[in-house]
Amino acid sequence: MKIVIQRVSEASVVINQKQIASIEHGLLILLGIVDEDTQEDIDWLCNKIVNLRIFPDENGVMNTSLLDAGGNIIVVSQFTLHASTKKGNRPSYIKAAKPDVAIPLYENFVSTLQNNLGKPIQTGEFGADMKVQLVNDGPVTIIIDSKNKE
Repeated sequence: MKIVIQRVSEASVVINQKQIASIEHGLLILLGIVDEDTQEDIDWLCNKIVNLRIFPDENGVMNTSLLDAGGNIIVVSQFTLHASTKKGNRPSYIKAAKPDVAIPLYENFVSTLQNNLGKPIQTGEFGADMKVQLVNDGPVTIIIDSKNKE
């Protein structure tokens, strides 16, 4: 499971010219899923996300977690995070999980993240053509792969 975390001052998701998600002050998370992902990956990532100290404290130092900052979250499914560009110029998405595997894992990820955050989070729509807008705050962008815990 691979995520891209972006600290945002605002973010939104639009589908068919209708806004379905919108936050201020928080995280926009792009989520890519592979067949090998499990609940263990979900638990590890969700715990990491809510406790990652990437928000400024009273001295302007990144020392505050999302939980402490009272931030919000939008999660957007993003199979292209598992693109392979090894051969040729057209990316291959063979590593990305198919919907029958990915959708239940995506739903479990959202549910677990909500439980860890202690409040509802917003989402895009799995498989939809989405327009994602954000104002990256910092900018702060972090990539985490649950199979490569660094």
